[in-house]
Amino acid sequence: MLVEVVQDALDASYNPRMRKSSWFRIWTANVVAVVALLLLLAMFASAGTEFVMPAAKEARSYPAHDDHPSEKVAIAVDPYDLADKAQIFHVNYADYGYLPVFFVVTNNGDEPVALSAMKPQLVTKNRTKLYPSSVDDLMRRMSRPSRNDQPGVQLPIPLPKSGKVKGSVSRQAQDEINEAQFGARSVEPHSTASGFLFFDVSDMSTPLAGANFYITGVKDSGGNELMYFEIPMEKYLSAPSAPATQQ
Repeated sequence: MLVEVVQDALDASYNPRMRKSSWFRIWTANVVAVVALLLLLAMFASAGTEFVMPAAKEARSYPAHDDHPSEKVAIAVDPYDLADKAQIFHVNYADYGYLPVFFVVTNNGDEPVALSAMKPQLVTKNRTKLYPSSVDDLMRRMSRPSRNDQPGVQLPIPLPKSGKVKGSVSRQAQDEINEAQFGARSVEPHSTASGFLFFDVSDMSTPLAGANFYITGVKDSGGNELMYFEIPMEKYLSAPSAPATQQ
């Protein structure tokens, strides 16, 4: 219908007599209104696909967590390895060999907890050590998906963010990666910080089975490092149902 209306207006524009008629002016105004409405609807539809960070719960409420009661800090991990959970993303990270892991840190103490030196790692059953991939790692893989990049090197948290346009990676995908990445440098008293870590699990059929998640480098307000955190991934795999992190 829109095509026919536009074509009628275009045909009329070549007729001097029609250009002067009220019919032409009315139909031209209608075409402009219809196009404007369609553009507005497209903008709303596009906005609906933007990434929204899941609402984090207290870390101890997730099946896969490690709680340090004496230090008043708990850390949880929630892998987004299932298709229904991964629907919150615009990008299908599994297609690029990445596993998104929702990372949650809860500080139940009265002083801030520092995360700037934190080092998380996923150790598989066969003792392969996986570290979170940087934004640049993800961009390179997504711009050249056929390339088998090496796993990301060990990096402190927060991971660096890149504002550059990488190859064919869409701006929407770049924004999503930057927004999703865990980037907290500290956790204030009685609060929770959360975000996603992305692990390169390409060529691994079952990276979580028998794996353990280790976190070191978490420090108290005095600069003293807390005891390392260890989270067996079997806690997640054997849970009756995945925690509802979606909003």
